[in-house]
Amino acid sequence: MPIATVNPATGQSIRAFAADTPDDIEHKLIRAAQAFVTWSHVPVAGRAALLTRVAAELESRSESLARLSTEEMGKPIGAAREEVAKCALVCRYYAEHGGDLLAAEPIGGAGQEVWYEPLGPVLAVMPWNFPFWQVFRFAAPALMAGNVGLLKHASNVPACARAIEELFVAAGAGTEAGFGVPAGVFQTLLVESAAVPGLIADARVAAVTLTGSEAAGRSVATLAGQHLKKVVLELGGSDPFIVLEDADPEHAADVAVKARTIGNGQSCIAAKRFIVVEAVHERFVARFVEGMRRLRLGDPAREDTELGPLATAAIRAEVAEQVTDSVRAGARIALGGVTPAGPGSFYPATVLLDVPHDCRVAREEVFAPVAPVFRVADSDAALALANDTTFGLGASVWTNQAREAARFARELQAGTVFVNGAVASDVRFPFGGIKRSGFGRELGSHGIREFVNIKTIRMILP
Repeated sequence: MPIATVNPATGQSIRAFAADTPDDIEHKLIRAAQAFVTWSHVPVAGRAALLTRVAAELESRSESLARLSTEEMGKPIGAAREEVAKCALVCRYYAEHGGDLLAAEPIGGAGQEVWYEPLGPVLAVMPWNFPFWQVFRFAAPALMAGNVGLLKHASNVPACARAIEELFVAAGAGTEAGFGVPAGVFQTLLVESAAVPGLIADARVAAVTLTGSEAAGRSVATLAGQHLKKVVLELGGSDPFIVLEDADPEHAADVAVKARTIGNGQSCIAAKRFIVVEAVHERFVARFVEGMRRLRLGDPAREDTELGPLATAAIRAEVAEQVTDSVRAGARIALGGVTPAGPGSFYPATVLLDVPHDCRVAREEVFAPVAPVFRVADSDAALALANDTTFGLGASVWTNQAREAARFARELQAGTVFVNGAVASDVRFPFGGIKRSGFGRELGSHGIREFVNIKTIRMILP
């Protein structure tokens, strides 16, 4: 069966690719295993040279790569360009700092050290919402550590998946560092999800990383556990955006619009529950609703578009059900909430008020520009509601009081907490979640050490 791409802005099929056959998959696994033998012995300077070349390729092809993302999953073209630039940034970061992060760590006297050695081919099961960034934030540290990559990308972004492999091939062919980049250091597998269990079971695959839904995480974690393989999971989120009474509610609302609509609202770390103390609730809501209303919804290829379509018709149908069910439960629509007629998978910016704490938009991750706003009495109630979730990826709190900032930073149950800022990933800092948002970390020093053997060396010599 071919793997086809549908433009979510038009509903029209763009292109189709032949899926890898069992023979294709076997050939790629053989190449990955062979490449690891060579790549794991390349000095860190050589690995850094490859990543530097990949960064240059990303920058030189930025426009064409951005347009692939816009065509395949509807990302506004400006945001798509920013995503490609961030991929180049993470490559350069690990090229510059990877050697230090992987250096042997002396403990005690001479001959006593901790080494960081690569594991082997790492299978990455990646989502469509950031079709380049999600891949590179795994690939840059994993390859810098001496592993090789096997990408099983989301089936609706096959052109992006192929383009990523082409970047590594082109960069490897052009490296001038006195070493050879082996064929197969990074490969794309054009396969459906049904192929993942067999890949995880294969002895040549050393570890697995997944960014995706909670259901996908459960499945991959179970399979990895059965085969005793290391796994990192970055799953969904229902990030709280908390506005306390001493904050500037208008400024917070302006940031909240961007925090909710990043990636057309289809980001794991987008703010998804807006928890506002009663004293500033009306001011926040007035500014927030107006900001969401002004967003330009339309063709993501246009330079002035701020909100594009959802990635698929099925996602839009699910979002519409979540909103409808929540309104039936008592939520009130302040803006949006109606699926527009016409082609494409567009869904408008939507704000819900008087949201019951047990309705779907309060309990589930909503992958769309849908913003439930909760009114609470005080900071204690805000903290309790923020933590009343099965997720724990990121959290944002707005306050000018140092004591409250410290309390929320300490007591919010999340992998990342921002005070007076929207949650965002940064190549220097570890990224990941707790509870049903997954486990393990990407980026920073922690990310490059996820897929390594942390080897203790204690030499006693005469």
